[in-house]
Amino acid sequence: MNINNPIIILGSTGSIGTQSIDVAEKNNIPVVALSANKNASMVEQQARRLGVSFCAMADKNAAKDLKIKLADTDISVYSGVEGICEMVERANAKSVINSIIGEAGLMPTLSTIKSGKTLALANKESLVVAGETVMSEAAKNNVPVVPVDSEHCAIHQCLKCGSKREVKKLILTASGGPFYGKKAEDIKDVTISEVLAHPTWSMGAKITVDSATLMNKGFEVIEAMHLFGIPAHQIDVLVHRESIIHSMVEYIDNSVIAQMSAPDMRFCIQYALSYPDRIDSVSPALDLSAVGALTFGKPDTDTFSLLKLAFYAAKKGGALPAVLNAANEIAVDKFLKGFISFPQITEIVTATVDKMNYAKDLHTLDDIIRADKEARKYASEL
Repeated sequence: MNINNPIIILGSTGSIGTQSIDVAEKNNIPVVALSANKNASMVEQQARRLGVSFCAMADKNAAKDLKIKLADTDISVYSGVEGICEMVERANAKSVINSIIGEAGLMPTLSTIKSGKTLALANKESLVVAGETVMSEAAKNNVPVVPVDSEHCAIHQCLKCGSKREVKKLILTASGGPFYGKKAEDIKDVTISEVLAHPTWSMGAKITVDSATLMNKGFEVIEAMHLFGIPAHQIDVLVHRESIIHSMVEYIDNSVIAQMSAPDMRFCIQYALSYPDRIDSVSPALDLSAVGALTFGKPDTDTFSLLKLAFYAAKKGGALPAVLNAANEIAVDKFLKGFISFPQITEIVTATVDKMNYAKDLHTLDDIIRADKEARKYASEL
């Protein structure tokens, strides 16, 4: 891919979105379209600075506000998820960075594939919710799906060292979050600020909470399963506190290939945009002498049982991962708003998956969307 081809950034006001803009500006990559949820003021600033042709806001009131703010320009403003999808299909771009948070990113992912644009995927929920559909559509439309998540970006690189039949297992590394080594009794009364104090990565609130519960790593297991066509029983998770090794691949000859770099998401974004080529990085070089030591440990799936639950959902398949994600989105939102405690996130997600275990037998996109809505309703009632 030519690094100077125009791109679309979905979720431009979030952590990955703003870093994507940084990568684009430093590499002189034209950005032709942006989307966000509600922050019309920030999108206006981004749109004017980047000289985009299109903007879209998921929130319809925010879209009206943005239209007023950009009334003196020729920028077209779209509204709602349908508007984001229409913008993706109409904009003249070669690739789309989808960094929308949650299940809301699924339909824009499918629109990207439908329009034949390369998908730089930072919205893992697209694959958690409907991985079979997404990857099938990508293959049918001959659309490359290049991962932006650091772990999957690492595996994408490590898999260049052998064929798929030679892969013994994928090893996803995890920072362990802010409560690594703690037991259930230690974290029953933790505050929102303590949960959001991630040891190595600067991320949005939702994904930081997911990192603290290890739910994020569970989602990444499901994402890896679909992205690379590797079953869940061939995927392991290893805690690596320094976040220097971003993931590994073990081959059948017991050789382990690891990818290392400084913990900076801009590298992953740039890799996705320049693939299959490599270019000079906007991220700092890795100084292993400064790091000093690399440590590893097993995740505590008794205390942080959502990781175990994610493996269960991954193995059962169908719409069960969508149920897992939907319940988690509801529970995390309630936690961040102060309505429930940190341990109650796990309780609500587990109860919802138990209640809707039948979803493992649902496979069509319509069935998955219905299961998602039912799971949100049930989790909200809990």
